[in-house]
Amino acid sequence: MSTVREPGLAPLLAAWRALAQQGLVKLHEISVGDPSRLLVYAEVNPQAQQKVLIAAGVHGDEPVAPWSLYSIVRDGLLDPQYGYCLWVCTNPSGYELGTRHNCDGFDINRSYTEIGLTPEAQAIVATTRGQHYLLAIDLHEDFESEGFYLYEPCVRAQTPYGRRILDEVLEAGFALQALEASFDLGYPPDEIAALCTFEAGWVKPDYERESRYFSAGLPMTMYLLQHTARRSLTFETPLCATWDERLAMHRIAVVAALAQIARVEGLAEHG
Repeated sequence: MSTVREPGLAPLLAAWRALAQQGLVKLHEISVGDPSRLLVYAEVNPQAQQKVLIAAGVHGDEPVAPWSLYSIVRDGLLDPQYGYCLWVCTNPSGYELGTRHNCDGFDINRSYTEIGLTPEAQAIVATTRGQHYLLAIDLHEDFESEGFYLYEPCVRAQTPYGRRILDEVLEAGFALQALEASFDLGYPPDEIAALCTFEAGWVKPDYERESRYFSAGLPMTMYLLQHTARRSLTFETPLCATWDERLAMHRIAVVAALAQIARVEGLAEHG
């Protein structure tokens, strides 16, 4: 299950290009400036009518997430009934530098608008425009947490994915992050009660209120939820855990999410 741990973008792209040579993915490259900012996304089963988007690497100081996505594809863990758009690393320059921000000093995950406020967001917005995804997933890590947790926006009064994902993580022997009001979720402490509810490992933002809070520029999953995705999930693994533990948590969470799509879509049809 473990995979390459070399720093920088080049080993990651080389690994994905090897998958493409094996015929497992079709790669698309988008230049947004110098080579350190090369955006790459992979298609799997593109002829499928029902599609899922998975992204990683928007914060360059969260190194396991892109390799987790790679390992999921390499090991054949994607549910074959869906097509996939897989963003290999959405902040390549930050990944190369090991920084949260891109090489211009911007947090790409606060730059999604109708046109995008950063070159990376602009490219992803243009590429996903007009697409339709049953689910969008973004893989992250958190240097403050001690356990796994996820964000699942409450849409139409439902958060249908989280419980089973968290149960799978627990059954694999991993801890969930305790999410008391004092834990930093990126919201103003005096507004958090109005913006979301939470329990162990599970943040449930109010979709409409949260969108207004990020009015200057949205996170990627929030933008996709507004425009192209029916549901979204953000997974956070603890940076204090080992590389292989974090890799395993992401793999478990993604597989558990994909296994629920048919059930969730059935709920939507009959809701």
